[in-house]
Amino acid sequence: MKTTDFALYLNKYFTIYLPNGSGSTPMTIDSYRYAFILYLTYMQEELQISANRVQISDLTHRNVLLFLEWLQGKRQNGIATRNQRQAAINSFVRFLMYEFPEYLDEYQRILGIPIKKAPQKEISYMKTDGVKLLMVQVDIESSGGLRDYVILSLFYTTGIRVSELINIRVKDLSLYEPYTLLIHGKGQKSRYVPLMRNIIPIIQKYLALEGYDRMEKLDEWLFKNHMNTQFTRQGINYLVGKYAKRARKINSEIIPKDFSPHKMRHTTAMGLVDSGVDLIYIRDLLGHVSVKTTEIYAKADVKKKREAIEAASKEIVPTEAAEWDNNTDLKKWLKMFNRK
Repeated sequence: MKTTDFALYLNKYFTIYLPNGSGSTPMTIDSYRYAFILYLTYMQEELQISANRVQISDLTHRNVLLFLEWLQGKRQNGIATRNQRQAAINSFVRFLMYEFPEYLDEYQRILGIPIKKAPQKEISYMKTDGVKLLMVQVDIESSGGLRDYVILSLFYTTGIRVSELINIRVKDLSLYEPYTLLIHGKGQKSRYVPLMRNIIPIIQKYLALEGYDRMEKLDEWLFKNHMNTQFTRQGINYLVGKYAKRARKINSEIIPKDFSPHKMRHTTAMGLVDSGVDLIYIRDLLGHVSVKTTEIYAKADVKKKREAIEAASKEIVPTEAAEWDNNTDLKKWLKMFNRK
């Protein structure tokens, strides 16, 4: 079968340029891969050009524009999805600009297609009473319950993304003061986030239960599913949805519909905002900044980051050991912490 120039350079783009030239993550590459599956589907269905006949010359301003309209019209994709597919096309076009300078004018027109602005959605998140109700749905004495409790605790107290949580290894935890967690974020950027002092005992209990407190286990995934393999995004979404559904049966007013890990991230951020924390610290903690702003926010004092997290966090660790009741110094510290 004849290999077209489009197929040749698309292969080069995915196998060489994205992973090596631009340093794209597997998640980004997978998203772009699906965008081109849709583009080839469009070419087949609307222009009757099969995938093995598409040429570089077919990548025109008109075809790209009609493809984006096809996504919204025929496939009923939302604006955010349309913009994601457009970003994939634009990335490929920028790659081709160096390979096919004769098409430079056409590529500039493609890159000039404006990104559609989506209407601002109201942020869906939980208040503190909703978080407490969610947390008490977890039976930490059951199989997997302690793991689930630690997962929800980390989501709430750090605001990490699902992709970041499932990629945590045991060695990323630092359970000596200052308590921190190394997060491997988007764009292969890593950051340290502080861990709340009062969730450390529950994390330590989980590590001991799983045998992760041994040196030979440092490279293990911190969280594994029932098949003893790394969690998937779908698995974490299911886990959070399961407990949210239980909580909604008790009080649907304080648990948003279709509650998800991303809405837990919103919950963390809004809690910080409500506590009066400066936005630069919130952005630094959540890791959703550009390279330039990351450099600025990365200079923020670690103590400020810890205060930001603790200011929005409430006592969610279950009462489980008598020494907590008997230790008046610890109680005094926790009371002062809440006032702060």
